[in-house]
Amino acid sequence: MVTDSPDWVSESTSVVTAAQAAGVQLVRFEYCDVSGVARAKSVHVSQLGHKLVEGVGLTRAQMAIDLLGQVVPVAGMEPVGEIRLVPDPATWTVLPWAPATAGLLCDQLDHDRKDWGACPRAFLKRAIGAAADLGISVRASFENEYYVARMEEGRYVPDDAPFGAPVYSAIGLDHHTQLLLDTVDALQAQGLEVESAINEYGPGQLEITVSPTDALGAADGQMKLRDTARGVAAQHGLVASFAPKPYPDRIGSGAHLHFSLWGDDGQSLLYDPGAEGGLSPRGRAFIAGVTAHLPALCALTTPSYNSFRRLQPNAWAAATTAWGFDNREAALRVASPFFGRETQSYNIELKASDPSANPYLALGGLILCGLDGIRRELDPGPPATRDPAALTPAELAAANIRALPHSMGEALDQLENDPLLTGALGDLLGRCYLAVRRSEERAFAAADIDFELRHHFYRF
Repeated sequence: MVTDSPDWVSESTSVVTAAQAAGVQLVRFEYCDVSGVARAKSVHVSQLGHKLVEGVGLTRAQMAIDLLGQVVPVAGMEPVGEIRLVPDPATWTVLPWAPATAGLLCDQLDHDRKDWGACPRAFLKRAIGAAADLGISVRASFENEYYVARMEEGRYVPDDAPFGAPVYSAIGLDHHTQLLLDTVDALQAQGLEVESAINEYGPGQLEITVSPTDALGAADGQMKLRDTARGVAAQHGLVASFAPKPYPDRIGSGAHLHFSLWGDDGQSLLYDPGAEGGLSPRGRAFIAGVTAHLPALCALTTPSYNSFRRLQPNAWAAATTAWGFDNREAALRVASPFFGRETQSYNIELKASDPSANPYLALGGLILCGLDGIRRELDPGPPATRDPAALTPAELAAANIRALPHSMGEALDQLENDPLLTGALGDLLGRCYLAVRRSEERAFAAADIDFELRHHFYRF
């Protein structure tokens, strides 16, 4: 980050002016830790001018805190020494649900104003740079499902319509009309373009989709969307849960990751109207790279202990490495484009992705895996034209379809043995991620399901 460039100075001045004009008193400097938790430190607006430049202090040990609040021993992350949370002025937003409060998303820098080695946002930036080196820019969006619930007798009870609301129903939309309107208004006030807001399959389960944007903007937008949904729900006396499987007997919640590839000339690198299903050779190679690494990538895209209750057959969440055209049981679905907007709307959806992920690590990992497929000119094999659960072992083997990890521990083993992803994470971030996540896996494996659900329900 260059803090003395004319653009940066201009943006910083604009932020201070905007804060004063909006009557802001507190500004949150926010980041996402390796457990997917959004964390922030607030500064008073009177300090904003210089804090935009120098950042706020954060102990090195903070990134080694797991989902349960335990400090995990990681060499280089002892509670000695500090890093700085330095905000990106472009992420400035006034928070509609929090009076006199605004937010900024931050990079984590060392005292030399460079990545200290464990900044997830820097990881995504490196992946974006690797794509740019190949003449590729990535556009993406996260399609979020989440539950809204109310507390009754110490339990989170889904906030459903009386006698239940059918999926995609007028009944369900009527029940949550004001909540959805307030959430959409708050998102759009922060610059996110909302495409749809619906009631989903589960009782009290909602889905909000936003328009695709550049990769860094998509991950930043995911942070803002989760914050907004939780904050607005609280105004309605509700709790918004982004846990992948907050109710064991109900359908899970995904954060399906939609992405497309574009060239320096602004042309789609995915869509080829003359190819099978419209998928270009480069798009096939990108898919092949993702499926080759997907068992390890799951440790970044479906990373929590609770995630693996969702990754099951016949759950529209993907349980294998299969890919296909509009196959909603495949891990990678090539989405059919819309009439008149074929080039613009053609995209691929990663279904093995959920809201417990750190969006910078999830999207960065996806990009790097796909680029590996392009560099090595990999072929993904034939598309799955049926539900993978209905295929015989011989049919699965013929299509090179493998099972995804069945547990958090298995996914972490795959990640640790994947040199592409571990190399991209780097020494400090890689060691931190594995240590923190293994700490969580041990804690949840030793406890019962009530403990698991209680500690996942309202964390992300």
